[in-house]
Amino acid sequence: MYSEHKRLAFEESTPKGPDTRYFVQPEWKSVRPQLTLSAQPAQNGGLVAASSSPWRRPGFARVVASALVAARFLPIWLATGILALVAAIIAPGALQSTSWAFVLPYMTILAVAALGQMLVIMHAGIDLSTPAVMFFGGNLIVGVGSGSNSRLAVAILACLALGAGVGLTNGILVGVLRLNPLIVTLAVGQIFLAWGVKYSRGVVAGANVPDGLSSWAAEKPLGISVVFWTGAAIAVAVALVLRYTAAGRRFQAVGANPRAAWMAGVHVRTHVVLAYVVAGTLYAGAAVLLAGIRISIDPGFGAEYLLAPIAAVVIAGASLAGGLASATSTWLAALALTLLTQMLRILGLSTAMQFVVFGAAILVGMLVSGDRVATLLGRVLRPTEPTARTALTSNGTGAK
Repeated sequence: MYSEHKRLAFEESTPKGPDTRYFVQPEWKSVRPQLTLSAQPAQNGGLVAASSSPWRRPGFARVVASALVAARFLPIWLATGILALVAAIIAPGALQSTSWAFVLPYMTILAVAALGQMLVIMHAGIDLSTPAVMFFGGNLIVGVGSGSNSRLAVAILACLALGAGVGLTNGILVGVLRLNPLIVTLAVGQIFLAWGVKYSRGVVAGANVPDGLSSWAAEKPLGISVVFWTGAAIAVAVALVLRYTAAGRRFQAVGANPRAAWMAGVHVRTHVVLAYVVAGTLYAGAAVLLAGIRISIDPGFGAEYLLAPIAAVVIAGASLAGGLASATSTWLAALALTLLTQMLRILGLSTAMQFVVFGAAILVGMLVSGDRVATLLGRVLRPTEPTARTALTSNGTGAK
């Protein structure tokens, strides 16, 4: 009885079910990963995962970025070379020394005005007050100078102060009050133009600039007009400040990305106001140079510089939406536009046809401008990321 009871108790304590003395290993299925990384030897002898996209490689990205910047400013250099070649074929007189005596001074005046416009366009603005500043500034040189060389310095300072004042007005209305730059600069320009007309009727009345200014503008160091050397010095100064100084780099950063510059602690509105002030001062400087060449101030003084500086900046590769710009390319664009005008005159085209060809050339230049070329090149070189469907299919998961 005792042994039978012990056997029954043992059977009741033993769990019923399959025999646990044997272990059956479950059947595992291998699943291929959705993302496959290629391995390459590292410098320390180990293996690191390599990116399949060359765009993410620092060296390649740096090369592409340099190519985009070069493509922005390259077309104007090519176009100027082609223009010089065409002029040598159909109008050789445009490349003679007598022609350059006219081209260099006037292209310098356009280039100085275009440099001011460039600073404004770098901040996604536009300035239509250029003719008003130049007209009123030229009349101030005559009126304040009063034909006396002793008052020439005061007259030039008055002209520069006028340009800075107009620029400050535009800068406050655009940068601080956030008004439309096209409307603001046009309205401010009309106000100062009317004021200049009134001033010219009551004070200037047919007088000329002081002889010291006209004599200085007639000088030709190394056989080239002193106006050209002065404008070249201004262009080099602007280029060096923008490229190699901290203030210039901040100025470019605000134009390229105002929000990022603001988050970095840069005063965006201050730089916008500064752009218009410096631009107005450069317009006044162009007025001083033009007054030295023209000697007298007529009612149309400076009127041709309304759109030509904007065209020079855009053809040089700058974008009206703001961003990078090149002082040297802007200078070259001014040379190309002035050389084109001189070539049309030598060919004997009528004034109407000159305007037609000049306008058509500006349109073509804007269509193939460096900004558009850089944008197109950026789209071509932009890396294409595979979609989820393509990635799953290529990895063999069979996802549909």
